[in-house]
Amino acid sequence: MATEVNSQPPIAWRYCGSQIKMWRAEAGVGREALAKEAGYDYEYVKSMENGRRRPTLRFLQIADQVCGAGGKLVAAQEYLKPEPFPARSHEFMAMEAEAIAVSWYEPLLVPGLLQTEAYARALIGNSSPPLDDETVAERVAARRRRADALHRKVGVMYGFVIYEAALRTNVGGVEAMRKQLRHLLDVGALRNVSIQVLPFGRCSGVALNGSIVLLETPEHEHCGYVEAPEVSVLHVRPDKVSALTQAHAMIRMHCLGVDESATFIRKVAEEL
Repeated sequence: MATEVNSQPPIAWRYCGSQIKMWRAEAGVGREALAKEAGYDYEYVKSMENGRRRPTLRFLQIADQVCGAGGKLVAAQEYLKPEPFPARSHEFMAMEAEAIAVSWYEPLLVPGLLQTEAYARALIGNSSPPLDDETVAERVAARRRRADALHRKVGVMYGFVIYEAALRTNVGGVEAMRKQLRHLLDVGALRNVSIQVLPFGRCSGVALNGSIVLLETPEHEHCGYVEAPEVSVLHVRPDKVSALTQAHAMIRMHCLGVDESATFIRKVAEEL
């Protein structure tokens, strides 16, 4: 199954915007007057009312007061909070949370479950198109909550394979990357986690094809997840999962062992 990115603004934005317009019209308040009262540009208010921008809490509070909505517009704030994950990855996140085994290969980035807060913030904060600060904060926090599973779910086996390129990207700057590499060493010491490195020049044909995540459910069913900038696919068909499993096995065959990988990561950190 594949889920493509929805280019339309969230329906909650559009519904809330229409409610603001209705309350404003009922109260006989012009858009320009409301914009001036709230301290916003006219076009900015127009965008919020038309659902192209997420109405801010401040704007909802002013609109509620000026239009006499009695708290009904402010109440919409609960439904306007940023989504913790992009819509296309929700199903995968749900399955990951329930999985009893996770095998993850990443060629260019540190896997999400292994990312420090600074590393995650550097990645998410530099998304294109840019995200607002509240969305960045929510998605960073959500990623950190996912990572807590490594410590909390000690009965789940997590196996990570990271291509050397991901260790040398300097995401967030030298110091942030050095802390990220040290974090890999700390997490790799957990008894339910293994971290292996695939050095440059090994298994190049398969290793450069992209990330692979394999999950085993509590019912012992298997699925595979692959992701690209504009689309993600969660495979459940046995033939597709088998192909991904074979590719992952080929990559892992060429990896350094766990202890060798820790030494390699430590050396890269020292070289930064």
